[in-house]
Amino acid sequence: MELGQISMELVQAPADAPLPETPPGLGAVHHVGITVTDLERSVQWYAEHLGMVQWMKETFPGGRTAGIMRPGTQIYLGLTQHDAGVDEAFAPHRTGLDHLTFAASTREELHAWRAHLMARGVKCSDVHEYAAPLPFALFTFNDPDGVALEIFHLAV
Repeated sequence: MELGQISMELVQAPADAPLPETPPGLGAVHHVGITVTDLERSVQWYAEHLGMVQWMKETFPGGRTAGIMRPGTQIYLGLTQHDAGVDEAFAPHRTGLDHLTFAASTREELHAWRAHLMARGVKCSDVHEYAAPLPFALFTFNDPDGVALEIFHLAV
C-alpha cells in the first residue's frame, strides 16, 4: 500500500443518531482468511517473519487451509490454497481484502518489528508518523503473495 498524500479526518455520528437494532456481541474479529498460492510457503513465511505457529489444518473439496496464530495473542489467520486458484498477484484495488493491519503497543515495538522484518529481507516502507486526526505511526510490507500488510501504532 503506497501512502503518498493522504487526507484523513475523524467522523463522528451525532450523539442522538439511532443505531440499527442488532443482537449483542461481535466484540472482536476472530480471524481473517487469506487466499494463498502456495500453502506451505505461506505457513513458513508467517512463522519465520511474524512468529506464527500452525494450530490447525483442514482439507475440503477444492482446497486446503492452515490455521495459524501468534502465541500469547488473539491473532488468528486462515491461509487457504484453492485447487482452482488463479496464479495472479494480490491487488488491493480489487473487491475483497485491501490490507491487513497488526497493532503495535508502542512506537518502540513498531520500530523493532520493522528492523526485524528488514533484517530478514522483507521490503518495508519507511515508518510514517502522523499527528492528526490522531497521533499514529505505521509501516507497510507484503507477504509472499503480495498481500498488503501493515503494522500500526495508535498513540492514545
